Amino acid sequence: QVQLVESGGGLVQVGGSLSLSCAASGRSFSSYIMGWFRQAPGKEREFVAAVRWSSTSTYYADSVKGRFTISKDNAKNTVYLQMNSLKPDDTAIYYCAAGSAAVSNWRQYDYWGQGTQVTVSS
Repeated sequence: QVQLVESGGGLVQVGGSLSLSCAASGRSFSSYIMGWFRQAPGKEREFVAAVRWSSTSTYYADSVKGRFTISKDNAKNTVYLQMNSLKPDDTAIYYCAAGSAAVSNWRQYDYWGQGTQVTVSS
């Protein structure tokens, strides 16, 4: 059974930092793309960042470029999202996902975690 389990969300003030983790299990993800997405109330789910298990290639939404960093630990089957200089607009539920096709299209991801809330207060 495939499982993606996120952790690390919480409440932080504007300008603060948070680190999210996503532990993957249940199959080999070596050919997959691991992505982070987020969804704020009343808004569509949007792409945040992604990384390929098989390489060091990373991808970012323009809105987080320079502030967020995605990384992975292949030995631990874990993907991380380091979020710095957080803004109120970053408030959302953050989801980890695994897919084998497109990088930024959430509809083409196959597996999803349960999500973790990130709230940035001003």
